Amino acid sequence: MARTAGSHSETTGPRVQEAALRLFARQGFAAVSMRQIAAEVGVQAGALYNYTPDKQSLLFDLMRGHMDALLAERAARGAGGDAVSRLEEFTRFHIRFHLARPDAVFVSYMELRNLSPENFAVIEGLRRSYEDELEGILRDGVAAGQFDVADTKIATLAVIAMLTGVTTWYREAGRLSVTEVETIYWDMVRKAVAA
Repeated sequence: MARTAGSHSETTGPRVQEAALRLFARQGFAAVSMRQIAAEVGVQAGALYNYTPDKQSLLFDLMRGHMDALLAERAARGAGGDAVSRLEEFTRFHIRFHLARPDAVFVSYMELRNLSPENFAVIEGLRRSYEDELEGILRDGVAAGQFDVADTKIATLAVIAMLTGVTTWYREAGRLSVTEVETIYWDMVRKAVAA
């Protein structure tokens, strides 16, 4: 099969993923065809199958890549200090990480319904690992008398939803810097769980 001029396998694979992510975020997974992705990359539709077996695998790889990067960066940061300082660090990290990847965040949350049951189970397990870290922080804070949380699981889900929601409205050219947004959100999270 002929390649478009300038197409190189070592760069085309990442370009396929970037194009798919962009298109899935703008139009939705179900509305995007492999032909559209190929056109965006500048290759023939059949050439995409050199980089992914099908559209479902492409969606799964995008979500898995997002979760793997999230968990790897969390692991690299370590978890020192008391529950309050760990919760602040988690809050600021979550906002900064997600604001840098708005398309990946959108696809990872909005397209879960389009994953096959097997792929959904994998992504759900990775998400649970991330949630477990936050729940552990909240549990430690309750045990130390620093937090007053009736149900740490529900509080975990509420905090993550609130923090992730920043990606729906934040604009780099807006009136607040990322650091200012982190500080405002940290104040809200702290007050929500304070003893």
